[in-house]
Amino acid sequence: MTKKVALFGGTGFVGNYIVDELLANGHEPHVLVRPQSASKLIQSTKCIIYNGNIENVSAINVMLKNADAVIYNIGLIREFPNKGIAFEKLHFEGVKRTVRLAEETGIKHYLLMSANGVKPDGTPYQKTKYMAEQFLKNSSLAWTIFRPSLIFGNPRGNIEFCSQLKRDMLSLPFPAPLFYEGLIPKDAGSFLFNPVHVADVARVIVNALEDSKPIGRTYEVGGENTVSWNTLLKTIASAYSKKKWTIPAPVFPIKSLASIFGRFSWFPITADQLTMLMEGNTCSSKVFEEFGISPVEFDENSLQYLNE
Repeated sequence: MTKKVALFGGTGFVGNYIVDELLANGHEPHVLVRPQSASKLIQSTKCIIYNGNIENVSAINVMLKNADAVIYNIGLIREFPNKGIAFEKLHFEGVKRTVRLAEETGIKHYLLMSANGVKPDGTPYQKTKYMAEQFLKNSSLAWTIFRPSLIFGNPRGNIEFCSQLKRDMLSLPFPAPLFYEGLIPKDAGSFLFNPVHVADVARVIVNALEDSKPIGRTYEVGGENTVSWNTLLKTIASAYSKKKWTIPAPVFPIKSLASIFGRFSWFPITADQLTMLMEGNTCSSKVFEEFGISPVEFDENSLQYLNE
């Protein structure tokens, strides 16, 4: 059955793939778009567009009155509070606002893109994602929550983890760092991930939209390959025929620099991002089996977009 879907966060990396999947399954995407981001919505001519941002209650109200379900996909990689780009504002306050307005307008189904590893005592990124989950769970809506691991895939003009690593680390004329805690590098670069392809994440979300079974459930979404940081770097470099040396690197001095310069966009990483990176990001995901999806493997073939 065709659904009119209010999509928040449709112009970014994952959002555009969700739009693709909605359209491929006969649904009608209703997308909230900031004027400065309008050009980032790849299939804009096939979407119903509402101009505004996540604080614009009147635009959101109109949008929800024309919708059957909500997908909230707004997420920040890093925040710049002085520019109004803040985790709490977009991860939590935005969810709280749209949940309440969805309840008022009679929408029942609400799907939330969260993140693997969220927790109440984590980094601001992890805490605000966790707060959003809890608020949604305590609402009257029929909810489903998705917690993806590291997402990869063709960025199509947006920010994506592997292409960003290629640009900010692997293309530089010095060895790539195998981070480790403490003084002894015996476990350097050993923290683990389950990279998951962005198209598979979009498929899972849209499948959940069409089925009542996922209601009231939280899904971890990770790929079938478990890879270390060391293997991740080598696979990315190999995908575009790059031989890259690696070297053990204590994370403390790098994190100290990130604590000072991480507030500037020109510095490639923040201290909190380093903390989350070294925690690893793995999950035992059964979601693909449940939805009958064969996930894309993380390997040189699936990373060929790095040659573009």
